[in-house]
Amino acid sequence: MARVCAGAQNACLSRRKNTMGTMDRTGAWTGWALLAAIVAMQLPLILNPGYYSHDELQWAAFADQGVSIRSLWAQVDAFQYRPVTFSLWVGMSSLMFDRPPLFHGVMVVWGGLNAVMLARLMIRLGVGAKAAAVGAIAFAMSAFAVQTHGWAGTLADLIWVSCALIVGLFATADRRPWQVVAAAAILTAIGLLSKESAIVIPALAALGWLFLGRGRGWGSATIGASIPTAIYLALRLNVILFSPREAANYEWSFALIPLRWLEYQLFPPLATRAAITGLLPGSATEPRVLVAAVLWLALAWTFWRAGARWLCAFLLVGGAALGPVLVLAESANQYGYGFAAVVAGLGAAAWSRVGRGGRIVLVLCAVLSVWHGVNVMRRMHEVGTIQSRFSPAVANVLEDASAYPVRIRAADVGQHWIYLRLTHDIPQYRGVPIGDRVQLVASDAPADYVIAKDGTLSPAK
Repeated sequence: MARVCAGAQNACLSRRKNTMGTMDRTGAWTGWALLAAIVAMQLPLILNPGYYSHDELQWAAFADQGVSIRSLWAQVDAFQYRPVTFSLWVGMSSLMFDRPPLFHGVMVVWGGLNAVMLARLMIRLGVGAKAAAVGAIAFAMSAFAVQTHGWAGTLADLIWVSCALIVGLFATADRRPWQVVAAAAILTAIGLLSKESAIVIPALAALGWLFLGRGRGWGSATIGASIPTAIYLALRLNVILFSPREAANYEWSFALIPLRWLEYQLFPPLATRAAITGLLPGSATEPRVLVAAVLWLALAWTFWRAGARWLCAFLLVGGAALGPVLVLAESANQYGYGFAAVVAGLGAAAWSRVGRGGRIVLVLCAVLSVWHGVNVMRRMHEVGTIQSRFSPAVANVLEDASAYPVRIRAADVGQHWIYLRLTHDIPQYRGVPIGDRVQLVASDAPADYVIAKDGTLSPAK
């Protein structure tokens, strides 16, 4: 009899292992399919022949000049102490700057992997595979994510959100508490050394514990993430709050929190607006902003319909994902990257609980958000195409110039902002010194060269 029972038990365990193995293989293939779909949808970002802003051009120059990686780690008192991000950026620029599609391809695949991890996390939390996949795509194709995946200057956001998602995966895995604590501590430390926004990881883990049954995994993740965060704040809080700012957009005030929070809520359905910066209060009375406010109220009602805890999670977890960026003088698309992951994940999780009316709201919000992301993707490809012509043209003009600064102006006043970014504090471009040897002037001012709409230069008449 004992042998029979033992045999039956072994057979049961064997079937369970086989089933789990099949599920793991199915999950792996689903993950690869989801990654392939996101990469295909973001091909315009990968095929971008140039770059979006000054950040990429600056770090390419630093890489050419042989910036010391050791110095990046030693500058502990710097306002932006991001040695992981900056070290990786230097390496990637050295290897890939002259091949923009390769650089962009790495960014897009990385962003796609973040979306796959979000889907995997949702499935572990009981969300259906189809809903999780759609939620992950809605996240990856949002305006917040598209700009993060398409702009090399947002590498830090990719890193810290990756760390947060992996912490979530450890919290929901069948791991011993000390393993979760150690993993959360290491990942949070990496996130903090990549961007200050990673200070929100302990809060996100704590909210996971609060809303997801107060499980041991989330509790361990909260403890682990809190340790490096406390050390980081003890060493860096004074620098972050009171050191001189490199730009006015980094000025901060607690009084800005309501305005900033509202901007991130209203921005996703504004499909024809490229950037969140300056949305409020300037555009508060625009009809499309009022429509966005109605849609947000409908989305809040949808989560309320799923249950009061769902609405609380929508407000609290979304707010926690934004965290410190809410006190800044300006909003930015990439600052909402973690927020987009939270809202997309909650929307997918609520799908089976909200009824027909709630599903209509979720679909409408997702469609508008994806349309918004497509429009942002188109703009980024356009700017990159312009940069691929403009920067070499500027370098050629400066090589031949006999007097400096060379004054340039945009033929299209609507493109002035593009060249303002592409000429801001660029040390050199492919060995040609730039700096203050070129001056961008107003579109109606006297200039030596005129910038055509395609980014090329011609002598001013």
